[in-house]
Amino acid sequence: MSINIHPTAVVSSNATISENVTIGPFTVVEDDVFIGEGTQIGSSALLANGTRVGKNCRISHGAVLGTLPQDLKFGGEVTTLEVGDNTTIREYATLNRGTKAHMKTIVGSNCFLMAYIHVAHDCIIGNNVIIANAVNMAGHVEIEDNVVIGGLTAIHQFVRIGKHAMVGGGLRASKDIPPYILAGNDPMSFEGTNIIGLKRRNFSSETISNIENAYRIIYESGLNVSQAVDKIKKELPMTPEVMDILNFISKSKRGIIGRRR
Repeated sequence: MSINIHPTAVVSSNATISENVTIGPFTVVEDDVFIGEGTQIGSSALLANGTRVGKNCRISHGAVLGTLPQDLKFGGEVTTLEVGDNTTIREYATLNRGTKAHMKTIVGSNCFLMAYIHVAHDCIIGNNVIIANAVNMAGHVEIEDNVVIGGLTAIHQFVRIGKHAMVGGGLRASKDIPPYILAGNDPMSFEGTNIIGLKRRNFSSETISNIENAYRIIYESGLNVSQAVDKIKKELPMTPEVMDILNFISKSKRGIIGRRR
Protein backbone atom coordinates (compact mmCIF):
# COMPACT_ATOMS: atom_id res chain seq x y z
CA MET A 1 0.00 0.00 0.00
CA SER A 2 1.36 3.41 -1.01
CA ILE A 3 0.49 6.44 1.13
CA ASN A 4 2.45 9.66 0.81
CA ILE A 5 2.22 11.75 3.99
CA HIS A 6 4.50 14.77 4.36
CA PRO A 7 6.62 14.58 7.51
CA THR A 8 5.18 17.86 8.84
CA ALA A 9 1.56 16.67 8.52
CA VAL A 10 -0.23 15.60 11.72
CA VAL A 11 -2.29 12.51 10.94
CA SER A 12 -4.05 10.55 13.68
CA SER A 13 -3.29 6.86 13.86
CA ASN A 14 -7.04 6.35 14.30
CA ALA A 15 -7.88 7.89 10.92
CA THR A 16 -8.54 5.54 7.99
CA ILE A 17 -6.27 6.43 5.09
CA SER A 18 -6.79 4.41 1.90
CA GLU A 19 -4.28 3.42 -0.74
CA ASN A 20 -2.54 6.03 -2.92
CA VAL A 21 -3.54 8.98 -0.74
CA THR A 22 -1.28 12.05 -0.64
CA ILE A 23 -1.32 14.43 2.34
CA GLY A 24 0.63 17.68 2.07
CA PRO A 25 2.75 19.62 4.57
CA PHE A 26 1.22 20.97 7.80
CA THR A 27 -2.14 19.33 7.12
CA VAL A 28 -4.03 17.96 10.14
CA VAL A 29 -6.18 14.81 9.96
CA GLU A 30 -8.07 14.04 13.18
CA ASP A 31 -9.19 10.70 14.65
CA ASP A 32 -12.58 9.95 13.12
CA VAL A 33 -11.72 10.61 9.47
CA PHE A 34 -11.94 8.43 6.37
CA ILE A 35 -10.02 9.31 3.18
CA GLY A 36 -10.76 7.30 0.03
CA GLU A 37 -8.30 5.80 -2.40
CA GLY A 38 -6.35 8.16 -4.66
CA THR A 39 -7.38 11.38 -2.91
CA GLN A 40 -4.84 14.21 -2.82
CA ILE A 41 -4.83 16.71 0.05
CA GLY A 42 -2.75 19.85 -0.20
CA SER A 43 -0.89 21.79 2.47
CA SER A 44 -2.30 23.31 5.67
CA ALA A 45 -5.72 21.68 5.31
CA LEU A 46 -7.80 20.41 8.23
CA LEU A 47 -9.91 17.27 8.11
CA ALA A 48 -11.73 17.26 11.43
CA ASN A 49 -13.52 14.45 13.23
CA GLY A 50 -16.51 13.14 11.30
CA THR A 51 -15.09 13.85 7.84
CA ARG A 52 -15.61 11.22 5.14
CA VAL A 53 -13.91 11.83 1.78
CA GLY A 54 -14.43 9.60 -1.27
CA LYS A 55 -12.05 8.35 -3.92
CA ASN A 56 -9.88 10.53 -6.18
CA CYS A 57 -10.83 13.83 -4.57
CA ARG A 58 -8.65 16.94 -4.65
CA ILE A 59 -8.56 19.08 -1.52
CA SER A 60 -6.51 22.25 -1.82
CA HIS A 61 -4.39 24.36 0.49
CA GLY A 62 -6.12 25.69 3.58
CA ALA A 63 -9.46 23.91 3.07
CA VAL A 64 -11.27 23.06 6.31
CA LEU A 65 -13.60 20.04 6.36
CA GLY A 66 -15.83 18.60 9.03
CA THR A 67 -15.60 21.26 11.70
CA LEU A 68 -18.38 21.95 14.20
CA PRO A 69 -21.66 23.44 12.94
CA GLN A 70 -22.11 27.16 13.39
CA ASP A 71 -25.48 26.56 15.01
CA LEU A 72 -26.38 27.50 18.59
CA LYS A 73 -28.71 24.48 18.74
CA PHE A 74 -25.82 22.09 18.19
CA GLY A 75 -25.46 19.91 21.28
CA GLY A 76 -22.25 18.04 20.56
CA GLU A 77 -23.94 15.10 18.83
CA VAL A 78 -21.79 12.82 16.69
CA THR A 79 -22.40 13.84 13.07
CA THR A 80 -20.54 13.74 9.76
CA LEU A 81 -19.50 15.55 6.61
CA GLU A 82 -19.58 13.23 3.60
CA VAL A 83 -17.87 14.06 0.29
CA GLY A 84 -18.37 11.85 -2.77
CA ASP A 85 -15.83 10.60 -5.30
CA ASN A 86 -13.91 12.77 -7.78
CA THR A 87 -14.84 16.04 -6.10
CA THR A 88 -12.51 19.03 -6.01
CA ILE A 89 -12.50 21.44 -3.05
CA ARG A 90 -10.35 24.50 -3.60
CA GLU A 91 -8.41 26.83 -1.32
CA TYR A 92 -9.86 27.97 2.01
CA ALA A 93 -13.28 26.43 1.49
CA THR A 94 -15.02 25.59 4.78
CA LEU A 95 -17.45 22.69 5.12
CA ASN A 96 -19.17 22.01 8.46
CA ARG A 97 -20.61 18.70 9.59
CA GLY A 98 -24.30 18.17 10.35
CA THR A 99 -26.49 18.56 13.42
CA LYS A 100 -29.19 16.32 14.89
CA ALA A 101 -31.60 17.79 12.33
CA HIS A 102 -30.07 15.68 9.54
CA MET A 103 -26.95 14.15 11.18
CA LYS A 104 -24.81 14.84 8.14
CA THR A 105 -23.71 17.41 5.59
CA ILE A 106 -23.40 15.89 2.11
CA VAL A 107 -21.41 16.89 -0.97
CA GLY A 108 -21.90 14.59 -3.96
CA SER A 109 -19.53 13.16 -6.54
CA ASN A 110 -17.85 14.98 -9.43
CA CYS A 111 -18.41 18.39 -7.85
CA PHE A 112 -16.19 21.45 -8.16
CA LEU A 113 -16.28 23.71 -5.10
CA MET A 114 -14.12 26.77 -5.68
CA ALA A 115 -12.09 28.88 -3.26
CA TYR A 116 -13.57 30.49 -0.14
CA ILE A 117 -16.99 28.88 -0.36
CA HIS A 118 -18.85 27.93 2.83
CA VAL A 119 -21.05 24.83 3.10
CA ALA A 120 -22.96 25.04 6.37
CA HIS A 121 -24.41 22.32 8.57
CA ASP A 122 -26.96 19.88 7.14
CA CYS A 123 -26.58 21.11 3.56
CA ILE A 124 -27.10 18.54 0.81
CA ILE A 125 -25.28 19.07 -2.49
CA GLY A 126 -25.91 16.67 -5.35
CA ASN A 127 -23.61 15.33 -8.06
CA ASN A 128 -21.89 17.31 -10.84
CA VAL A 129 -22.43 20.62 -9.07
CA ILE A 130 -20.19 23.64 -9.72
CA ILE A 131 -20.07 26.34 -7.05
CA ALA A 132 -17.90 29.35 -7.85
CA ASN A 133 -15.69 31.38 -5.54
CA ALA A 134 -16.99 32.79 -2.23
CA VAL A 135 -20.51 31.38 -2.43
CA ASN A 136 -21.82 31.25 1.13
CA MET A 137 -24.72 29.02 2.08
CA ALA A 138 -26.55 28.88 5.39
CA GLY A 139 -27.72 25.66 7.02
CA HIS A 140 -30.09 23.11 5.48
CA VAL A 141 -29.60 24.31 1.89
CA GLU A 142 -30.32 21.66 -0.75
CA ILE A 143 -28.74 21.81 -4.20
CA GLU A 144 -29.75 19.14 -6.71
CA ASP A 145 -27.61 17.55 -9.45
CA ASN A 146 -25.95 19.51 -12.28
CA VAL A 147 -26.44 22.96 -10.77
CA VAL A 148 -24.04 25.86 -11.46
CA ILE A 149 -23.84 28.79 -9.01
CA GLY A 150 -21.95 32.00 -9.76
CA GLY A 151 -19.45 33.49 -7.34
CA LEU A 152 -20.23 35.69 -4.31
CA THR A 153 -23.84 34.53 -4.09
CA ALA A 154 -25.38 34.12 -0.63
CA ILE A 155 -27.95 31.37 -0.11
CA HIS A 156 -30.50 31.65 2.71
CA GLN A 157 -31.08 28.74 5.06
CA PHE A 158 -33.48 26.03 3.87
CA VAL A 159 -33.38 27.27 0.26
CA ARG A 160 -33.60 24.55 -2.40
CA ILE A 161 -32.09 24.78 -5.89
CA GLY A 162 -33.46 22.41 -8.52
CA LYS A 163 -31.48 20.23 -10.91
CA HIS A 164 -29.84 21.74 -13.99
CA ALA A 165 -30.44 25.31 -12.76
CA MET A 166 -27.85 28.03 -13.33
CA VAL A 167 -27.68 30.81 -10.74
CA GLY A 168 -25.98 34.15 -11.34
CA GLY A 169 -23.14 35.58 -9.26
CA GLY A 170 -23.07 38.35 -6.69
CA LEU A 171 -26.70 37.77 -5.73
CA ARG A 172 -28.88 36.63 -2.81
CA ALA A 173 -31.07 33.55 -2.96
CA SER A 174 -33.85 33.74 -0.37
CA LYS A 175 -36.49 31.62 -2.15
CA ASP A 176 -36.40 28.25 -3.86
CA ILE A 177 -35.02 28.13 -7.40
CA PRO A 178 -36.86 25.61 -9.60
CA PRO A 179 -35.08 23.09 -11.86
CA TYR A 180 -33.89 23.74 -15.42
CA ILE A 181 -33.91 27.54 -15.20
CA LEU A 182 -31.63 30.57 -15.25
CA ALA A 183 -31.88 32.65 -12.08
CA GLY A 184 -30.50 36.16 -11.81
CA ASN A 185 -31.26 39.81 -11.08
CA ASP A 186 -31.91 41.45 -7.70
CA PRO A 187 -34.17 40.37 -6.14
CA MET A 188 -33.43 36.98 -7.65
CA SER A 189 -35.92 36.07 -10.35
CA PHE A 190 -36.67 33.72 -13.22
CA GLU A 191 -34.58 34.68 -16.26
CA GLY A 192 -35.60 31.91 -18.64
CA THR A 193 -34.92 28.23 -19.23
CA ASN A 194 -31.30 27.07 -19.07
CA ILE A 195 -31.40 26.14 -22.75
CA ILE A 196 -27.64 26.15 -23.40
CA GLY A 197 -26.93 24.02 -20.35
CA LEU A 198 -29.66 21.55 -21.26
CA LYS A 199 -28.44 21.24 -24.86
CA ARG A 200 -24.90 20.60 -23.60
CA ARG A 201 -26.33 17.75 -21.52
CA ASN A 202 -28.09 16.30 -24.57
CA PHE A 203 -31.67 17.18 -23.69
CA SER A 204 -33.82 16.84 -26.81
CA SER A 205 -35.55 19.80 -28.44
CA GLU A 206 -38.93 18.28 -27.50
CA THR A 207 -37.92 17.96 -23.85
CA ILE A 208 -36.65 21.54 -23.74
CA SER A 209 -39.89 22.72 -25.36
CA ASN A 210 -41.95 20.96 -22.67
CA ILE A 211 -39.88 22.63 -19.97
CA GLU A 212 -40.28 26.03 -21.61
CA ASN A 213 -44.03 25.56 -21.93
CA ALA A 214 -44.32 24.71 -18.25
CA TYR A 215 -42.45 27.85 -17.24
CA ARG A 216 -44.47 30.03 -19.62
CA ILE A 217 -47.56 28.95 -17.70
CA ILE A 218 -45.90 29.52 -14.32
CA TYR A 219 -44.33 32.88 -15.07
CA GLU A 220 -46.15 34.44 -18.04
CA SER A 221 -49.81 33.38 -17.78
CA GLY A 222 -50.78 35.80 -15.02
CA LEU A 223 -51.91 32.86 -12.87
CA ASN A 224 -50.77 32.29 -9.31
CA VAL A 225 -48.56 29.26 -8.71
CA SER A 226 -51.39 26.92 -7.65
CA GLN A 227 -53.46 27.86 -10.69
CA ALA A 228 -50.44 27.45 -12.95
CA VAL A 229 -49.78 23.98 -11.57
CA ASP A 230 -53.39 22.97 -12.26
CA LYS A 231 -53.14 24.30 -15.81
CA ILE A 232 -49.89 22.40 -16.43
CA LYS A 233 -51.48 19.17 -15.23
CA LYS A 234 -54.38 19.65 -17.62
CA GLU A 235 -52.54 20.88 -20.71
CA LEU A 236 -48.99 19.49 -20.78
CA PRO A 237 -47.67 15.94 -21.12
CA MET A 238 -46.47 14.61 -17.76
CA THR A 239 -42.91 13.95 -18.88
CA PRO A 240 -40.24 13.29 -16.23
CA GLU A 241 -39.00 16.87 -16.54
CA VAL A 242 -42.45 18.42 -16.14
CA MET A 243 -43.02 16.13 -13.15
CA ASP A 244 -39.69 17.33 -11.70
CA ILE A 245 -40.97 20.90 -11.88
CA LEU A 246 -44.31 20.09 -10.28
CA ASN A 247 -42.77 17.94 -7.54
CA PHE A 248 -40.23 20.66 -6.75
CA ILE A 249 -42.98 23.25 -6.40
CA SER A 250 -45.13 20.95 -4.25
CA LYS A 251 -42.27 20.52 -1.77
CA SER A 252 -41.35 24.20 -1.59
CA LYS A 253 -41.64 25.72 1.88
CA ARG A 254 -40.08 29.09 1.13
CA GLY A 255 -41.92 29.61 -2.15
CA ILE A 256 -40.27 29.81 -5.57
CA ILE A 257 -38.61 32.88 -7.04
CA GLY A 258 -40.78 35.21 -9.11
CA ARG A 259 -40.34 36.59 -12.60
CA ARG A 260 -38.28 39.69 -13.38
CA ARG A 261 -40.07 42.89 -12.45
